[in-house]
Amino acid sequence: MALLKIYHYPEKVLLQKALPVETIDDSIIKLVNDMGETMFDAPGVGLAAPQVGESKRIIVYNPSPATSEEDEDLPQEFKALINPEIIASSGSITSEGEACLSVPDYSCDVKRFEKVTVRGLNLEGKKLEFDAEGILAVIMQHEIDHLDGVLYIDRISALKRNMYKKKLKKRLQSN
Repeated sequence: MALLKIYHYPEKVLLQKALPVETIDDSIIKLVNDMGETMFDAPGVGLAAPQVGESKRIIVYNPSPATSEEDEDLPQEFKALINPEIIASSGSITSEGEACLSVPDYSCDVKRFEKVTVRGLNLEGKKLEFDAEGILAVIMQHEIDHLDGVLYIDRISALKRNMYKKKLKKRLQSN
């Protein structure tokens, strides 16, 4: 396995709709394993293929992310979804302090659905469908958004988004 480069906003690959995976072959399995290693190393709780420069509809995620310091010793296991989609949603929550590996040094509150139903394929090509609530629902929405070229900063107010873009522009000019 290898650590992959995580692309940062405004890289073009992050702003485009990713292409469906037609065949789950050895190259896809390697990509998924590398994405899992990269996600935990970053550290993060989810990662979409466009974030590592691959325009493919693939996400990896931690199915039981640490929600407290006591949980930090849990084993690091990830799951992968190929061609995932949200097929139903309900309720409303605010994801407090949502952040993204592709939007460094920034977090904010984002309105999300409280519960989502997700459909996709596992690495063996088997169809999956499951309900996600709470933090897992947020992860699913956040990562699947990446596959559609949507970043969480696209879901906040224009004022907050513009503040982030000004901060980013200053940082890029000073480098």
